[in-house]
Amino acid sequence: MKFLRPTLALVVSSLALSACTLISADRAPQPVAKSQVPFGLLHRYIPQTNRGRVIFVTQPVYLLDVGDRLAPASRIVPRPVQLDAVLRELLLGPSKIESFAGYASALPKTLVLVSAVIKHKVGIINLGTRLSGLSLTQQLRAEGQLVLTSAAAGATRGVIIEVAEIPQALPLPNGKRAHFLTSAEFQSLL
Repeated sequence: MKFLRPTLALVVSSLALSACTLISADRAPQPVAKSQVPFGLLHRYIPQTNRGRVIFVTQPVYLLDVGDRLAPASRIVPRPVQLDAVLRELLLGPSKIESFAGYASALPKTLVLVSAVIKHKVGIINLGTRLSGLSLTQQLRAEGQLVLTSAAAGATRGVIIEVAEIPQALPLPNGKRAHFLTSAEFQSLL
């Protein structure tokens, strides 16, 4: 008897509340007048800005072609080009058409990009996971993808790859290891 009253009250209140959320479906869509759209959402400029617009540009990202060589592929990103936006496009991998044409990526699907910025023309890429779990050839290709894509985005002096904000000493195609990677070191993979 102690539990009957609260249970009954809960059931009755649930039924009352469920009736409030019932939205009947219309057979035809209801047009909304342009004057009724709030917050300037139909305006051609970004709301709350001084005539701000979003302009998109094409930016190269580097993928592996059929011969496992690094090759540029175009992606669309907002201008001004930000390194993290370009690298997020790279992490998406090849499109369906590119995959059908034989393009691939050496970057693991589980790779997490924490942050990426360019300071004084040096790209600082902070990853959530290490690349060292890959085979040496895959690791070199993955580094090449990151470095060449970053260089095309404005990191012309070089790239530092970090994991949890700790710079990593990574292998280079010449057999050495370095904390600072440049695009010149990966030209042999093109």
